[in-house]
Amino acid sequence: MSKLSHTNEKGKANMVDVGGKTDQVRTASAEGKIFLKKETIQLIKENQLKKGDVLTIAEIAGIQGGKKTSELIPLCHPLQITKMDVTTVLMEDGVLIKSFAKCIGKTGIEMEALTAVHIALLTIYDMCKAVDKEMVMGKIRLMEKTKTDLS
Repeated sequence: MSKLSHTNEKGKANMVDVGGKTDQVRTASAEGKIFLKKETIQLIKENQLKKGDVLTIAEIAGIQGGKKTSELIPLCHPLQITKMDVTTVLMEDGVLIKSFAKCIGKTGIEMEALTAVHIALLTIYDMCKAVDKEMVMGKIRLMEKTKTDLS
């Protein structure tokens, strides 16, 4: 079994020292879905919810959330993010959220991609909670992560 990277020799929480690693281009993509009633989907499609344009606001919130990941998750390093993209896809049974994050750094950016998806989903939940009491968020997962040497 592999050793956990964020614990010290005594099993206590530990922020990993990445100072000795070389900078690389790092990317990650994630996705998740919120399942909604058909009536709620129609309200989103027609932009009829009181709180406004659900899909655009969710995309912006996801970008903001991804950028704040190191403030939300205690052992995440702050990263110099060069690209954060969140897209929403209205579907028959809900909204699919996709995120893409990129940085040049010494550690991965998958937590930022995943956080962006979560925050976008929570934003949709918040905006629709008055009309849909049966929403379910799920299928949140990392789709891909890469690292490429700079030279």
